[in-house]
Amino acid sequence: MPEPSQTFAKPGRLFVVSGPSGSGKSTLVARALADLPRPIHVSVSATTRPPRPGERHGIDYYFWTPDQFDQAIHNDQFIEWAHVHGHRYGSLRSEVEPYLAQGIDVLLEIDVQGADTVRRLYPQAKCIFVMAPSLADYEKRLRARGTESEESLQRRLQTAQYELQQAARYDCVIVNDDLERAAAALRACLSC
Repeated sequence: MPEPSQTFAKPGRLFVVSGPSGSGKSTLVARALADLPRPIHVSVSATTRPPRPGERHGIDYYFWTPDQFDQAIHNDQFIEWAHVHGHRYGSLRSEVEPYLAQGIDVLLEIDVQGADTVRRLYPQAKCIFVMAPSLADYEKRLRARGTESEESLQRRLQTAQYELQQAARYDCVIVNDDLERAAAALRACLSC
């Protein structure tokens, strides 16, 4: 039993940022956190998809083979994982639980499926939905990336329509039509 004089760190808070491909989540998170007065650990997810130009293993994602991902599932290393756009993505316990236990806030940038799982496991998590102003903006942004085949792009646009219907289930909804305004809105959501 701990001594009465011992103090324990207050657990960190968990934030989930979701939104369709092309909503600008990564850019928005990076911009908002640059001016946040306190640190937040941004969880690095594991994925079986290949890196896009400029992405780095262990920084942007852990780029794993399907066998590595299967082993992590078998070893219960994920708090959530899902098939998304033909690949698997997952949030590692090691990127979340130790930080929360030390009183450090954690931000997960994950899809709608993952957010549903996290809500069940961490009902206190604050969930934030990021969306582009219109479906046409998603298509324009995804085409500008230049990383998607036409088939992949159409699949992402279909998924976006479903994901947009889920926005009302989130604590905050941010329309990413102006980066500075959206970053300020995200900082406000992270400060509540």
